[in-house]
Amino acid sequence: MKANKWMLIPVAVLLAAALSVTGVCEALTGEAEGFGGPVQAVVTVEDGKIVALDLTGKDETPAIGGAALEPLKEAILAAGTVDGVEAVSGATWTSNGVFEAIRSAMGEETAEAVAEVTAVTASGLSHGIGVVSTPRLGPGKDAQEVGVYSFNEVVAYVVVDSEQRIADLEVDVLEIITPNHDESNDGDNFMAGWPGQAYNSDAEGDGVIEGQLEETEAIFTEETGSWLTKREKGSAYKMNSGTWEAEMDIYERFFVGKTVEEIRAWNNKYCSSINGRPVSAASTKDADIAQYNALTDEEKALTDAISGATMSLTDPHGDILAAIAKAVENATPIANVTGIAKTGLGIDVMPRLGPGKDDQDVPCYSINVAVAGACYDAEGKVVALKADVLEIITPNHDGAHDNAFTGWPGQAYNADADADGKVEAVWEQTEESFTEQVASFKTKRELGNAYKMNSGSWKDEMNAYEAAMTGRTTEEINAWFEACFSDLNGRALRGTSTKDEDVAKYAALTDAQKADMDALSCATMSLRDGHGDILGAIGKACANAKAVEITVE
Repeated sequence: MKANKWMLIPVAVLLAAALSVTGVCEALTGEAEGFGGPVQAVVTVEDGKIVALDLTGKDETPAIGGAALEPLKEAILAAGTVDGVEAVSGATWTSNGVFEAIRSAMGEETAEAVAEVTAVTASGLSHGIGVVSTPRLGPGKDAQEVGVYSFNEVVAYVVVDSEQRIADLEVDVLEIITPNHDESNDGDNFMAGWPGQAYNSDAEGDGVIEGQLEETEAIFTEETGSWLTKREKGSAYKMNSGTWEAEMDIYERFFVGKTVEEIRAWNNKYCSSINGRPVSAASTKDADIAQYNALTDEEKALTDAISGATMSLTDPHGDILAAIAKAVENATPIANVTGIAKTGLGIDVMPRLGPGKDDQDVPCYSINVAVAGACYDAEGKVVALKADVLEIITPNHDGAHDNAFTGWPGQAYNADADADGKVEAVWEQTEESFTEQVASFKTKRELGNAYKMNSGSWKDEMNAYEAAMTGRTTEEINAWFEACFSDLNGRALRGTSTKDEDVAKYAALTDAQKADMDALSCATMSLRDGHGDILGAIGKACANAKAVEITVE
C-alpha cells in the first residue's frame, strides 16, 4: 500500500502594509472588534512613533477588558508601536481589538487569519457523520437559585483514508439552554421547555430574573426555528483567543493525518486533566504546570503550534472527540471519486407541533435536528453525501424508541412509558433523569431497523436518497425536489397519490423524470416536513463548504 502524503499549502497570507510616517501627524482614528463590542483608538504619530494614544471601549467588561485599556496604552506608548507589545492576561480579545484599531488608524491593512488547505493524497476514502448529545448541569444558578441547564448536540463529519487517518474534518455544535442563563442577549438558543411549561427568564442577560417565560406554541415554533449553531454565531461566540469557529478550525486542521487513537493520545498528553484544555506556559493550575513542564522542548513547540485553540474537546460544552470517533466508526466507502475540492457540514432545526395528542388530550411536540455532510468536486457536484436526523420528543408520544425528553430539571410532562397509547404517569424531571435522557439520544440512523418506514428503515430510505442526489449540484438537487416532489408533504411523486395537486404535478413530469422517480420506489419519506428539513441541512452544508485538496490514488 502506498503511503499517504500530507502537507500544508497556504492559500492566503496576512496583508500588512505599514504606513511609514515622518513628522507630526494629526490624530488618526481607528476601530476594531473587542470582546463586548467596538474598541476605538485615537493615535498621534511622530517620526514613525506613537507619541499619543486614547483608547475607549464602552462595551468591554469593566473589570477585565475595560481594566486592560490603561496598561495597554502605557505599554504601547513606552514601545512607540504595537509590535512586540503583549496582550494583557485574561483580556486577549480586548488587547487584540486595541492592536487592530491602532493598525487601522495608522492606515495598515488588516486581514483574516491565514487560511490553510491540507493537501492529501490517499486511497480508499470513506466518510461518516457522528452526533453526540452532551447534557450539562450548569453553568451555575440564577439570582433566585434556580439551576441553569443546557445540552449540546455535537456533530462531526469526517473523510478518512484506508488507514482511517483523517483526510478532512468538519465539526459544529448546537447548544440549547434554559432562558435564565445570563447571556441571553448574546445569542443563546434558549428554551423554556415544551409548550405549556415555564422557566425563569433573564431576558436582558444582566443576571437579573425578570420573571418566568411561559412556553407557548408560537414561542416554541419561532424560537426553536431560529436557533444557531456555534459556527453560525460567528464573532458573537467568543473564546479566550478567538471565536469558537476560529478555534475549531485550528483543531480541524491539526487533526488531519491522524487516527482517532492518535487524537485521543494527543488529548491525554497535551490537554489538562482538570478542564480538558491544552496546557501551555500560561497555565496556572499546579497539575497543569507540572503536566506542561514534563513535556520536552519539541513537545512544547507542538503546543505553541495550536496556541490559538484554547477550548476543551471533552467537557460538558460538548464531547467533540466522541463525535469525531463516532463519525469515523460510521464511515462508509466513497465510490467513483478521483478528488474532492470542497467539504461542508450543515445543521437545520425543525420544531413540530405534534404528532397529535395523547389519550388525556395533552399535545405531543418534537424537535428534529437534521444534519448533512457532503463532499464536492471542482464543479460543485456532490461526490458523497451523508444525512441524519435527531428527533427529540415529549414522553407522551407512543413511540417505543423515542428520544423522550421530559423537560428541564424541575419540570414534568405526561408519559406513555410502554408506548401503548395510554398515559400511565407524569414524569418529574430530575437532574439524574435529565442527564440520562439526553445522553441516551439516538439519531434515526443509529436506530437502524427499529425506525421503520413504509418500504424499509429510515436509514435505508435515506441511503437511497443520498445515492440519487450524488452527482448533482445543490441547485440541481433543489430543482429536482421542486419538480418531482409533492408540494403537500414533500414526498416523492410516483403517480400513486390521489390528491389533486399531486396528480396534476405528476402528470406534468417528463417520461425521464417519471422513470427517475420510479427508480426511487424504495424511498417514501419526505425530505422537508415537520420530521426534519433534510434539504435545508444539505443546503447549509453547501453554503458552509470550505476548500480542500484531496486526491484519490
